[in-house]
Amino acid sequence: MSSKKSSRRNFIRNTAVAGAGFMIVPRHVLGRGYVAPSDKLNIAGIGAGGKGASDLSEFAKGGRANIVAFADVDVKQAAGSVKRFPQAKFYFDYREMLEKEGKNIDAVSVSTPDNTHAVATMAAIKMGKHVYVQKPLTHDIYEARMLTEAARKYKVVTQMGNQGGSGDGVRRMQEMYQSGLIGEVTKVYAWTNRPVWPQGMPTPSGKHDVPADMKWDLWLGPAQWTDYNPAYHPFNWRGWWAFGTGALGDMACHILDPAYRILPILFPNEVECSVPNQFVDAWKEAGYVDSCPPSSIIHINYPRTDGKGEIKVTWMDGGLLPERPKELLPDEPMGNWDGGIIFEGTKGKILADCYGANPRLLPTQKMKDIQLPASTIARVPEGHYQQWVNACIAGYGNAQTSSHFDFAGPFTESVLIANLAIRSWMMKNPAAKGWEDKYLGRKKLLWDAANMRITNFEPANQFVKREYRAGWSL
Repeated sequence: MSSKKSSRRNFIRNTAVAGAGFMIVPRHVLGRGYVAPSDKLNIAGIGAGGKGASDLSEFAKGGRANIVAFADVDVKQAAGSVKRFPQAKFYFDYREMLEKEGKNIDAVSVSTPDNTHAVATMAAIKMGKHVYVQKPLTHDIYEARMLTEAARKYKVVTQMGNQGGSGDGVRRMQEMYQSGLIGEVTKVYAWTNRPVWPQGMPTPSGKHDVPADMKWDLWLGPAQWTDYNPAYHPFNWRGWWAFGTGALGDMACHILDPAYRILPILFPNEVECSVPNQFVDAWKEAGYVDSCPPSSIIHINYPRTDGKGEIKVTWMDGGLLPERPKELLPDEPMGNWDGGIIFEGTKGKILADCYGANPRLLPTQKMKDIQLPASTIARVPEGHYQQWVNACIAGYGNAQTSSHFDFAGPFTESVLIANLAIRSWMMKNPAAKGWEDKYLGRKKLLWDAANMRITNFEPANQFVKREYRAGWSL
């Protein structure tokens, strides 16, 4: 295990255990497919309801992981995990869990609202624990950079929860692209049906009692104090900037994964956006300042890492769609319900569904008429969750994961710069006399990735790194 001097698993493996005649039995004696106790990964969950519940269940499916503890601020939401894993110790505060259970934990899964991803993940990394973190990796750009650096420093196995990154589809898409079938990609179009929760809403008002079985202060985490309101918890938090990252945070790490994984890009240098005019007008006047917009269009420019020009990525959400490719027949589906992505190359186009699934050349008849490339890229038959479990057991440096933080960190930065553009778009100029100057952020933003700064609009930089509430830090 990475930086641990003596992990619990290694201790059991290498030390004779006295008492009750207990001994470690080799796997070949136990039988094919049986995993010895010494080869199991002890996982603690931070977030045990909703996605946290399904994540913990996925880790346990492979038979190589024990769920030994989990923390959740809401007893009601965590009830399913309590029933599913009766042997696991329950905590409200993940910090208390890490302190008390640290010696029994090999790895940590973080499945909380975006707001607390970074602080919870960093706490685990600094203890030398491997980490699996739901997408988006962080709430802020700065946090993504810090987690990426910390994962390298502490030598832990990492994975972001964009499951399509381990799918066959994105690997098939990569083989198709690398074979030269569509030439060099110059443009990418990606879209989603999200949000499917309320956005473009006035800030909630009124007083509500905090549920008796919930710790609201812990749910807020590093966010500035906000009174409890059922508009935020348990589900609709994604639509509020203080806690979530909107449609982009929910789906861009899935849908844009093929572009970031396959194409020669790293950090963008320019970003611009637009949102509905009626939402812009309501942003200040009607008290919508805290809510993400109902839809947006984002244009992101990437210098190619091979020095051969640029690749322009257009993202659309809220039901907005790019123009239907002329090569696609009128009745053929363009993506699926959740969204899709199109690579536009100098010699052709590839269309895929959400998660990079079902990649196909356009026109789709080409999939039958031409010789498709052979499968050359290794698949992940065990899936995204078990890939991480197996890599943790193998130890840092002995196995690779699909969305390790050296990939997921910069990728998340690219996703979050789009939100930075949206929030900048809404900035009003109180001295403006005409429409042209009414909104300060209606401009293309120039991004200095090395220094994590917008160079041509200083007010935008307040969204790169937020101020944490007292008592919380990375």
